[in-house]
Amino acid sequence: MNIAIYTITSTLHDAKAINISTQEFLDSLDIKYDMPGTDFTDYGSHALDLIYIRTGGTEGIFKQLLPQLQQQAKRPIYLLTSGKSNSLAASMEILSYLNQQGINGEIIHGSIAYINHRIKVLESVGEALLQMKGSKLGVIGEPSDWLISSRFDHKTIKEQLGIELIYIPMKELLEMPNVKKVYEALKMLVDKYQLQGFTLRCFDLLTTIHDTGCMALAKLNSEGIVAGCEGDVPALLSMFIIKSLTGVSGFQANPASINPETGEMLFAHCTIPLNMVERYEVDTHFESGIGVGIRGFMKEGPVTIFKLAGDLSRHFIGEGRLVRNQAKPDLCRTQQVIELDDKGQTKYFLTQPIGNHHIIVSGHLKELLEEILK
Repeated sequence: MNIAIYTITSTLHDAKAINISTQEFLDSLDIKYDMPGTDFTDYGSHALDLIYIRTGGTEGIFKQLLPQLQQQAKRPIYLLTSGKSNSLAASMEILSYLNQQGINGEIIHGSIAYINHRIKVLESVGEALLQMKGSKLGVIGEPSDWLISSRFDHKTIKEQLGIELIYIPMKELLEMPNVKKVYEALKMLVDKYQLQGFTLRCFDLLTTIHDTGCMALAKLNSEGIVAGCEGDVPALLSMFIIKSLTGVSGFQANPASINPETGEMLFAHCTIPLNMVERYEVDTHFESGIGVGIRGFMKEGPVTIFKLAGDLSRHFIGEGRLVRNQAKPDLCRTQQVIELDDKGQTKYFLTQPIGNHHIIVSGHLKELLEEILK
């Protein structure tokens, strides 16, 4: 089970009445959960651990328990309460104490609809964090020469996201016997290094084997291996977070034009995960005119634009709508016209962008992304 609910109760309250009240409250929630009760030995092993403060007078009990919780899991502490039997007041005292200790926490309280929604958001984020922990992402070749700002902090990425970056020289890919079959060669590297994803210095393929990686990356992404372009590590991290939350890698693209007055932006790139599009066409690679580029057509509707800095210091999240796909000959082959919900966010792209590549994914994910970046 992905959710565990632990309980803390004052001995001053009538146990039978509290048990009845507890069951009524938990039965009203639209969630599946394990209930270890007062046994905290496996706390921290689930996607979401909730501590159900059932009554008032529990502050001292929690204080004694806190060192064990902190030893078992360095994560925010979520206090669930129905509000009955002075449980909200106790939860507020506990949360205040946590804040004084520099420990993140939150009280989950409100209408049943709100509690259900909040728990499901936190469960999704917890599952994504568990997926990322211990993952290996490959960096095949150095970042492309033009990515002069797209730097990253290996140590911070490992410590905060639990992701290990594996450096693989471009030479190793190019010396593979089946390198001209780019998809198969990349699959071999993925298997060899046990990677969950990678970014590739793909433009080197144009000058060495006179081919592109666009189709290989599109296929690998659709198979669940996060595959990014141009050796862009911040873009890869952004894709990997999206994949952990949604199961889809996202479309790595760069803005081709921006209209600050309307909030309309045009994004383009020559590859897109095949499981993100309703249909696609094969063309040449735009810049070189050789090999294969993909013109993908994604379903129109709500989208999210996301980018995380390589040192994890800042990020951008913008929600909007994909209003149309287009196929102009003078751009990278997959072209998406997106209208931001908040046209003022275009200022970010023109004043303080996090590099040029950004990740586009269907649906509005701002709440989930902001939660996971906490």
